[in-house]
Amino acid sequence: MSLADTARSMGKAIRTLGVVAALAFGTQAIAAAPAAPVAAAAPVVAAPDSAAPAADAAAATVDKGYYVPMKPTPGKGQPVDKGWTFQDQYSDTGEQALWMHDYLLMPVIVVISLLVLGLLFVVMARFNKRANPVASKTSHNTLIEVVWTLVPVLILVVIAVPSIRLLANQYEPAPKGAVTVKVTGYQWYWGYTYPDNGGFEVISNMLSDADALKAGEPAQLAVDNRMVVPAGEPIRIQTIGSDVIHAFAVPSLWFKLDAVPGRINEKVLIIKEPGLYYGQCSELCGARHGYMPIAVEALPRDKFEAWVKTQPGGTVGPAAETAAAPAAPAPAADAAPAAPAA
Repeated sequence: MSLADTARSMGKAIRTLGVVAALAFGTQAIAAAPAAPVAAAAPVVAAPDSAAPAADAAAATVDKGYYVPMKPTPGKGQPVDKGWTFQDQYSDTGEQALWMHDYLLMPVIVVISLLVLGLLFVVMARFNKRANPVASKTSHNTLIEVVWTLVPVLILVVIAVPSIRLLANQYEPAPKGAVTVKVTGYQWYWGYTYPDNGGFEVISNMLSDADALKAGEPAQLAVDNRMVVPAGEPIRIQTIGSDVIHAFAVPSLWFKLDAVPGRINEKVLIIKEPGLYYGQCSELCGARHGYMPIAVEALPRDKFEAWVKTQPGGTVGPAAETAAAPAAPAPAADAAPAAPAA
């Protein structure tokens, strides 16, 4: 046998021994190696059969709220046919202002108008050229000058006292716990935000005449989404304009407040009884100024909360207070103890 054949035979023998050794030791290593751990696998505990029905029952008890839009009452909170004075009022300030108009301002206006008209007739009858060919030279009547100075002053004082009281009542600060509604005037529709109840916003656009009449509401006053508030409670209304100056005005509530861009204006409103009250933007805000109606729906507290729950993110009660409260600051890390004094 040649030397090359001998080397090849030895190489084959060595490879065979290596393969046999690898198979023997590799099988033992695989059998002895531990199983690979499962990454962060928590043990699964079988829940009792009653857990799933209990979870379903808890989900079923979540109150999603229920709301049916209120129907308007004829002659309440809206203009009436052949109306010639103010609408009936449904707020304390409105009743006070209407009383002042009907029993103070109107009598003063009528008396002054009749007095001036009577004096005009007297002058026309007694001091014309035919009855008085020679004009009188009388001047500087002290008594008349005192009278026509003091009487107007007294009239203005009588009017000023209730007027100032009425203005002061309209701008009293909102009490603690008042429901806040932020009214934003857009071109040309309204947005109502409820920061105390989850911060959701309701966008309100005018309905077409056909849709309004179909719903039994007055044309050009009905909207798709109303501003819903609780009746008999103080409401903090904050107004702002997103583009130009608007004015949020509801005549039957004696409420009007400008919505100015970059400025928050605030007034308190208390609606005495549930109902639907209509208004319009009363500031010339652009081409569609006449198509920005307002519909305020006042509901009892329980129905108002039910309406809030129908809104995306709407909350009431403790949940609303928690959502409205600012987040508490994180507690500071415990400081290292001070070194004892030497």
